[in-house]
Amino acid sequence: MWPILIVLIILTILYLVCNFFYKLAISNGKKTFLTGNKDLPETFLCGICVEGKEWLEKVKKNRYSIKSHDGLNLRGFFIPSTKEDQKVHVIIAHGYNSKSMDMGVYARFFNEEMDFNVLLPDDRGHGESDGKYIGFGWHDRLDYLRWINFLIKEYGQDIEIILFGVSMGGSTVLMVSGEKLPPNVKAVISDCAYTSAWDILSYQLKQMYGLPPFPFIHFTSLLTYFKAGYFLSKASALKQIKKTNIPVFLIHGREDTFVPFNMVTQLYEAAHEKKKLYIVDDAGHAEAIIKDYDNYRENIKEFIRGIL
Repeated sequence: MWPILIVLIILTILYLVCNFFYKLAISNGKKTFLTGNKDLPETFLCGICVEGKEWLEKVKKNRYSIKSHDGLNLRGFFIPSTKEDQKVHVIIAHGYNSKSMDMGVYARFFNEEMDFNVLLPDDRGHGESDGKYIGFGWHDRLDYLRWINFLIKEYGQDIEIILFGVSMGGSTVLMVSGEKLPPNVKAVISDCAYTSAWDILSYQLKQMYGLPPFPFIHFTSLLTYFKAGYFLSKASALKQIKKTNIPVFLIHGREDTFVPFNMVTQLYEAAHEKKKLYIVDDAGHAEAIIKDYDNYRENIKEFIRGIL
C-alpha cells in the first residue's frame, strides 16, 4: 500500500510542477518571467526600434483575417508597396510573447527602404489572433502556409514571397520552409532562431531554475500534447531545415544567451548548400539589427539580390 501511495504522491507533485511549467511557457498570457531577464536585452527601448514602432502605428495598413486548419481566426496587417506592380511580398514572423505591431523596425526596412509589400501576421495565441496556447512554430507553420496561399490568391499567381522571422519567428519560418511550398516562396531569412522547442525549453529550465530536462521537459511535453496537440520535440526547426530546398539566410548574435549561439551553428550545418550565415559578434538576443544596423540591412539586400 505504502509504495503505491508514494508513487501516487510523486506523480501528483510531478504533474503539478509540469502543469506550472506548461502555464508558464506554453499557455498564452502575460509572461512576467521575461521582465528583467538577464539574458534578454530590452531591445524595444533602442532608438531605431522606437522609431520603427511609431512608423508602423502611422503607416497605411490593410487588416486581414484568415481561418486556421483548426478553426481559429488569425489576423494580420498588410502594408502595400508604393509600386503598384511590386511582386515581392515579405511575411514577417514575430517572436515569443510578441505581436505583429512589435516588428516595426523590420517592417519599415522591408517596406519603406526596399519598397516590398509586407504582411505581418499575429501568431495563434498572440496579438489579435485567437488561440489559448503558444505553438513554438509547430502549429504556426501550418498557419503561415495559409497566409502564403492567401497572398497568392489575393495578389496573383506570379508574386514572389520571402519568409522572415526573429527569435520564435525565426524558428517558425524555418519550420515552414520544411513543408511542401508553392514555387512563389523564394527564400527564408531567420534571425536568432532556436533549434527546437524541446531544446530551448530545456536550456531555459537550466538557466532559470537550475533543473535538468528529465523528468520535467518530458512530462511537460506530454502535457503539451494533451492540452495543445503537439510534442515539444516535434516543434523542430533543425529537422525542418534539413528538408527545405529554398535558400536560407541565418542571422545570430554571438553574445546571445537567451537563444544560445551554438543553436545557429547546428542549424547552419543542417542546411543544404544554398545557405548563408551572418554573425554579429557583440549582439545579444535579437540585437543584430541594433548592433550592426548598416551591415544587417546590406547583408539582407545582398542575399535577396542573389535570389530574385
